[in-house]
Amino acid sequence: MAAPLLIIAAGGTGGHMFPAQALAEVMLKRGWRVKLSTDARGARYTGGFPEAVEISQISSATFARGGVVAKALVPFRIAAGVVRSGLNMLRDRPSVVVGFGGYPSIPALGAAWALRMPRMIHEQNGILGRVNEIFAKRVHAVACGIWPTKLPEGVQGWHVGNPVRAAVLDRAGAAYIPPGDYPMEVLVMGGSQGARILSDVVPPALAALPMNMIRNIRVSHQARDEDGQRVADYYAESGISADVRPFFDDVPRRMSEAQLVISRSGASSVADLSVIGRPSILIPFAAAADDHQSANARGLVDAGAAIMVPERKANPEIMTDQILAVLEMPDGALQMARAALSVGKPDAAETLADMVEQLAAQGTLAPAEEENPQ
Repeated sequence: MAAPLLIIAAGGTGGHMFPAQALAEVMLKRGWRVKLSTDARGARYTGGFPEAVEISQISSATFARGGVVAKALVPFRIAAGVVRSGLNMLRDRPSVVVGFGGYPSIPALGAAWALRMPRMIHEQNGILGRVNEIFAKRVHAVACGIWPTKLPEGVQGWHVGNPVRAAVLDRAGAAYIPPGDYPMEVLVMGGSQGARILSDVVPPALAALPMNMIRNIRVSHQARDEDGQRVADYYAESGISADVRPFFDDVPRRMSEAQLVISRSGASSVADLSVIGRPSILIPFAAAADDHQSANARGLVDAGAAIMVPERKANPEIMTDQILAVLEMPDGALQMARAALSVGKPDAAETLADMVEQLAAQGTLAPAEEENPQ
């Protein structure tokens, strides 16, 4: 008898792909076959997926990019992707289809809906993304990474948390060394696509720290390609040891070794912080749809694990003050690390996998135990 098949549909950014990877890792261990349906953009983030995952690039598109002609072709490209996905599913029928958001998830979810196959979505943020909002009433379950999540009227959510990759779980609750008069690590992340504002304000903020602290600091800074050289030069001229790259493929290691993390508040970054347990300064992306990154940060902030700085207030002077508030207060930093762990859900991938297996076996899910306050 063939092993059951799970089709995971995700794409666009690491925020969609990393939790998808986490579910894939768990389902493979449970004896399932796993296929990933994505597009060319999503394929850039598949390097960490297990080799056993079959990756299929399906035609999709977004209205957010391109000129008039490109946008006019979007419905046709999406329709072609749905047809191709449907034909693939008829040849190799999935037991469940799970969408993680992003336009590349439309073809597989659309085909699963048309063919009446068991299907569900996972929303990483506290507010549904555009694609997940479209499918929220067309799937059997909506799993939520942030709680509460704003859902359409009549839609029930299951609070599972945001699945984190095995590399993060390997460092879950790693011992935290509070800041002090010895080498300290600072990790600066702008999400999988980088963030210019962090490259603009964090280097001068760190350079304004007392010299005895600067001598001890080592920075890992994720910067866009076009910003990388100037950021590296600034650190070098300021006497700060820094590793500046467009993307770190070992974020779990760097995060676990950090005394402080300065980051956007994308759902995956927030989940990693809460599972590993690190103090953070979060600058939500102001242009995020419905300000969902502020909603993502709220759990860590309310727990006392993070300091949130609105993007409009993020300047070098304010950032220096917030950095000192962590690095000059070792007891407070240790408490922040513990508080981060208190809101973590390291079992999120296993919980989501349980939902997949229940949906496959029963065609439905038991009502959620936790009510979503809307």
